[in-house]
Amino acid sequence: MAAHSQDLAQLEILCKHLYEATDPAQRLQAEKALIELTESPECLSKCQLLLEQGTTSYAQLLAATCLTKLVSRVNPLPLQQRIDIRNYILNYMASCPKLEPFVIQALVHVIAKITKMGWFEVRKDKLAFREVIADVTKFLQADSTRPLSKHRRIATSFRDVCLREIFTLACTLLREVLAKPLNLQDQRQHSLVMQLLKLVLNCLSFDFIGSSADESTDDLCTVQIPTNWRSVLLDMSTLQLFFDLYHCIPPSLSPLVLSCLAQLASVRRSLFSNTERATFLTRLMKGVQRILENPQGLSDANNYHEFCRFLARLKTNYQLGEIVMVEGYPEIIRLIANFTVTSLQHWEFAPNSVHYLLSLWQRMVASVPFVKSTEPHLMETYAPEVTKAYITSRLESVHIIVRDGLEDPLDDTGLVFQQLEQLCTVSRCEYEKTCALLVQLFDQSAQTYQELLCSPTGRNMEITVQEGRLAWLVYIVGAVIGGRLTFTCTDEQDAMDGELVYRVFQLVNLIDSRLPQSGNEKIELAMLSFFDQFRKTYIGDQLHRSSKVYVRISEVLSLTDETRVLEAFVAKVVNNLKCWGRSEPVISRTLQFLNDLSVGYAILKKLVKIDAVRFMLQNHTCEHFPFLGIDEHFRLGQAVLRCRTTFYTALTRLLLVDLGEDEDEFEVFMLPLTTTFETLTQLFSSNFKEDKAKCMLIGLSRDLRGIAFALNTKTSYTMLFDWLYPGYISILQRAIELWYHEPSCTTPILKLMAELVHNRSQRLNFEVSSPNGILLFREASKMISTYGNQILTLRNIPKDQVYPLKLKGISICFSALKAALCGNYVSFGVFQLYGDKHFDNALQAFLKMLLSVCHSDLLCYRKLSQSYYSLLECLTQDHMTFIASLEPHVVIYILTSLSEGLNALDTEISSACCASLDYVVTYLFKQLTKSSKKTLRLRQVAQEGEQLLCIMQQNPELLQQMLSILMNCIIFEDCRNQWSMSRPLLGLILLNEKYFGELRSNLISNQGPDQQQTLNACFEKLMEGVDQSLLIKNRDRFTQNVSVFKRDVTETLRISAAASNPVGTVDMMS
Repeated sequence: MAAHSQDLAQLEILCKHLYEATDPAQRLQAEKALIELTESPECLSKCQLLLEQGTTSYAQLLAATCLTKLVSRVNPLPLQQRIDIRNYILNYMASCPKLEPFVIQALVHVIAKITKMGWFEVRKDKLAFREVIADVTKFLQADSTRPLSKHRRIATSFRDVCLREIFTLACTLLREVLAKPLNLQDQRQHSLVMQLLKLVLNCLSFDFIGSSADESTDDLCTVQIPTNWRSVLLDMSTLQLFFDLYHCIPPSLSPLVLSCLAQLASVRRSLFSNTERATFLTRLMKGVQRILENPQGLSDANNYHEFCRFLARLKTNYQLGEIVMVEGYPEIIRLIANFTVTSLQHWEFAPNSVHYLLSLWQRMVASVPFVKSTEPHLMETYAPEVTKAYITSRLESVHIIVRDGLEDPLDDTGLVFQQLEQLCTVSRCEYEKTCALLVQLFDQSAQTYQELLCSPTGRNMEITVQEGRLAWLVYIVGAVIGGRLTFTCTDEQDAMDGELVYRVFQLVNLIDSRLPQSGNEKIELAMLSFFDQFRKTYIGDQLHRSSKVYVRISEVLSLTDETRVLEAFVAKVVNNLKCWGRSEPVISRTLQFLNDLSVGYAILKKLVKIDAVRFMLQNHTCEHFPFLGIDEHFRLGQAVLRCRTTFYTALTRLLLVDLGEDEDEFEVFMLPLTTTFETLTQLFSSNFKEDKAKCMLIGLSRDLRGIAFALNTKTSYTMLFDWLYPGYISILQRAIELWYHEPSCTTPILKLMAELVHNRSQRLNFEVSSPNGILLFREASKMISTYGNQILTLRNIPKDQVYPLKLKGISICFSALKAALCGNYVSFGVFQLYGDKHFDNALQAFLKMLLSVCHSDLLCYRKLSQSYYSLLECLTQDHMTFIASLEPHVVIYILTSLSEGLNALDTEISSACCASLDYVVTYLFKQLTKSSKKTLRLRQVAQEGEQLLCIMQQNPELLQQMLSILMNCIIFEDCRNQWSMSRPLLGLILLNEKYFGELRSNLISNQGPDQQQTLNACFEKLMEGVDQSLLIKNRDRFTQNVSVFKRDVTETLRISAAASNPVGTVDMMS
């Protein structure tokens, strides 16, 4: 008894440290103790002790956490023990009704895990865990210890066997709530209804087809309800149930009801016939009308938000032509329009919901040209009201925001752009009304602003208000100009655009006249947004030159054509770069605009004739453009430093227009960079100031990367290489040696090298007599080897710093090596022939860096995954002899990484893994074929791969595992890269015929008698006409067979699941 009390006291202390400690070291120690507890043989008894005798809720939570880890092991507990744990927890929750919600959630999570992991397990000819229905979302929570294919099969079976019954049961219970109203003031009854609604919502949110939809695309969601649910949804009482519930339950629950309605509104169209769909839509619209006629509930922010989502889903799933046919449509659209206008006017209430309302009107207006119904859609009546409400509400908000110091929506440019992108479509409906309103408001604000600037000082707040209003107006004018691209426009509308455009240009001139003494960042960003919209709409190779937009502009500002407008654009760019050097947002957006301008040959030809452009090409120094400077007391942000790359990319494109083969002009252009490099050379040869040298080197690397990116011809690239090699590139090598542990310095240098070795547009195909290709690879090899060897000396890197301090640099090295190996400008056999170690050094550095990365990190960081797997594909394609010569543990590491990559959700990664595996399997198959030949020469050739063959023979499970994964993906998954997966599959089958036979037998034996014969025929057809070879023709035939095989097997298994056959272990994984 004393021992139990002591154990309990220790566990209580562990809970306190784990959940309440503020000291990170104390919490880390507690987490280690938790891991030891879960691995201890007494884990179950201690969990029971905590649940029954623990004095705090945290003790119960700790017990639930340990049990979850215990039942989630790869090697599961015995079946009976898991059943006992499940029954104990159910009894425990029933006997302890006052548990904290987070404890209940954790215990339900344990039951859900047990149920999910044992979904196919049979006990006494019965499926052991299918009578327990846990929360669906928790049930499908991802588990990295099992293959995705197994999760999908469990989910599919659950959908077919249980989900519809769960939904109908929940709806039946909710009907009882309506028939016999509960006391929702009682916490337990309130919680019961909440859980019922959550259960319904989870049923409707189920991933029915395994698409793993991105939740960020909420407005494009379609609920893929199975056909066997038709009768439930055609019963209109199901839909009416939720509308009735909304009106009779409190606001704390009604948002869940609206979420369910949003899902019901998104049910796939093909579930209904045309008549059924019209009836269903009518019920939805009548429900919307009833809610809007009794809007009291919408004063709750959560209700309001979910109702906005519901409205947006209606137009996403139904066509405007169908909506206008609903009885009472004119009244319903009037109510929706009034609701939208009121919502926009109350801009401070639930601002994140505006997106859904604007999305609704955007789609409605965009659908107008396609409406064939004779019924009036009334968009011309209500769309202008919505546009006016948005514009006026944004302007009116400025005074309140400035006066009260509230958060300014203009600071969130992403949200502003999203809303304006939707507004631009709505505003083009009855465009003359929108234009007249904007002209009136712009003139008022501009006149007031000018008067304030001329008035005595002391009116700063009023000036700030007018600047905020003008910023909104400029953003909106840019948006409506951009809306021209979505509509067929007339000359009259182009002339209206001209009225708006010249006013903005006048404002630009006024603002620039006050620089650099005074300026407003928000107006600057708004003007750059306007310039970009005007560029897309009225400037470009494909746009007609006689647009009426220039008529009014030329009358007022002498901007007679596109060239004059380009001059105004470039003048603004130069002004911003000179005067806004310390503003990251303005510099970033300005340089991005310049970069966008520099794309397109016809525009470039006009730009290079502009004086301001020639000025930039000749004077890109910190004296003229402060953001290029290095000031130890003023550190530029990373955003501006990154923009230096963009700046030099745009400048180099402009330079190349007339450069040709003029090396002197290139040298003149590079003069500022030459000066910086010479300064660095002197600094490195003396006792230099590290901070200054680092800043100069970071800026140089980013500048050179921008230049290298724009050089897409052999002639221009050669000029850069001759300028850089050998003198200046040695400085970059030296920097990597010195500051390998500082990512801010190494990242731009490594990225520069990755760009230099990239054979974009065949620019690295040097002359036959030139050694430049080999010299370039040698430098890349030196840098990769230096960095790889040095970075591995870093020890005890905190987990949250592993990627920025180590893995990011490794990822860039992999990308650079891949670009060099696949560039086809170096004959790598030359290195071994002449005893040059640079090629071997690069490969060895790759191996060292790779082996320092754990498998979980390879797939955890997407950029690292992409660079590694693309490099591995290159190595297996062209350098299999290198792979074959590796030590067994290295080969096993690489093949294991391939096995894990095959299951990746990213099809780019899984396809690269398939290609790499195909090259490995093909190599093995050829080596086996050669070794079986009696010819002495072929035996000698086969000896090259003997080591790899031995490793495979000693570890047959490596290839067998990958064969299982590919078969699982093809049979059970929504296989998006089926062609890629079929290529290595044939080789794996030929190398593992016995194991393939076992997989086949296992799958067939677990089906019903009717399906066994069908499945057997499917497998026979899979290999029909396929030879024991990996010739292209044979592979193509097999790939065709795989397509037929997948279709037939999927249909057979679907029939089997529909028949509710206990399939036992459909799992083909070994």
